[in-house]
Amino acid sequence: QVQLVESGGGLVQAGGSLRLSCAASGDTVCISTMRWYRQAPGMERELVAAITSGGSTQYADSVKGRFTISRDGAKNSLSLQMSSLKPEDTAVYYCNSDSLCRSQGYWGQGTQVTVSS
Repeated sequence: QVQLVESGGGLVQAGGSLRLSCAASGDTVCISTMRWYRQAPGMERELVAAITSGGSTQYADSVKGRFTISRDGAKNSLSLQMSSLKPEDTAVYYCNSDSLCRSQGYWGQGTQVTVSS
């Protein structure tokens, strides 16, 4: 079993920055590609960014150039550096990973990010 715990959310003004973190524990050898998703009220959950075990990254068009995803394998952690934040970035952000050990991946509980205009 793998546990993912997000932290770093909060309230920030438009144009500001936040850094989200996701700490993994348990059977971390099962973790492969990791992702950040977000879900705004009344909206579907959407992929924000992804990073493979080898470090290849992928971003949603809406965050390219503003967000940076990174991971530290030694520390079993995932981060999302968010800059130039906009009110439309307001959402609950979730950490996710694929699993090498079972068919279903893993999810964190989410952390709220609120960007005021």
